Amino acid sequence: MTRFILRWAINAAALYVAVALLPERIQLIEGASWVSVIWLALIFGLVNALVRPVIKVLSCPLILLTFGLFTLVINTLMFALTGWIGNQFGVGLLIAEPWFWNAFLGALIVSLVSLVLSGLLRDQLKKRS
Repeated sequence: MTRFILRWAINAAALYVAVALLPERIQLIEGASWVSVIWLALIFGLVNALVRPVIKVLSCPLILLTFGLFTLVINTLMFALTGWIGNQFGVGLLIAEPWFWNAFLGALIVSLVSLVLSGLLRDQLKKRS
């Protein structure tokens, strides 16, 4: 349970950093607060846990053909899907046009921040709950 909450916090921090670094490209919907970021982090975690493995299996030939670079496209689509699902619940991300490149930048920032935070907190993430 502690690992889940820590992972959720890392996702929330990563999403917040992406929104903060790209304010003209990615925004929270109007009237959103830090609670919205927490809900988005939960949606992001669920999308990555449920949808991403299926997409990776289906696109395995493309991943192999591009030496893994297609994984960046998958990350972009998962980021955009998170924003879309969040919009359905009123806590979404607004991704400006061109949406693919802006979602790509947002996904890249989220991945880097998650990587750094996971590295810093790896001992806590390895502990069994």
